[in-house]
Amino acid sequence: MLYRLIMRLDGVAVIESGVRLRFASLIHLGHNVYLDQSVYLHACPQGIAIGDNSLVMHGSVLHVYNFRDLPHAFIHIGHDSLIGELNVLRGQGGIRLGDRVYTSPLVQILAVNHVYAGPDRPFVEQRITAQGVVIEDDVWLGAGAVITDGVTIGEGAVVAVGAVVTRDVPPHSVVGGIPARVLHDIRPGDAGGRPAEPGKRVYF
Repeated sequence: MLYRLIMRLDGVAVIESGVRLRFASLIHLGHNVYLDQSVYLHACPQGIAIGDNSLVMHGSVLHVYNFRDLPHAFIHIGHDSLIGELNVLRGQGGIRLGDRVYTSPLVQILAVNHVYAGPDRPFVEQRITAQGVVIEDDVWLGAGAVITDGVTIGEGAVVAVGAVVTRDVPPHSVVGGIPARVLHDIRPGDAGGRPAEPGKRVYF
């Protein structure tokens, strides 16, 4: 595959059939990265970087569409992370994921937003904001969660299924709802923040 001659590779990477790469010279894959079928990566000058042992699953889109010359447009993913099936990451304001971040299917991380304050003009003429999104180490995003521009999600946090996160999430907390709010904290001794139900087996 010609892509392998253009990208920056830190060792072996597995790239399945149907993967599409735009501006491949600006994509950096760590050792043992896996790109599943139908993944689409669209880079830009600050690029897309995926750390060692991370996986991007079927149909996900990592898109840094920077036609406005934004100063910090990129997507950087740490090591041992998982981007679930059919995720959309829009990195105009910069997306930085830490290590061991897991996103479930259909998650959206959107580091861009439209301004729509003026009723006398269409929103497409009112510019955009692009503050960026930071997701720290050991975060789990439930299926269908939406993370909006300007948000930082603290280390060890859990975002519930279908949550829409519009403000920062404290470390080691569980958030859910629309808009998302803190449901409870994950304390030492908790079984992952949610004790197993009686009779339910726990696997390691």
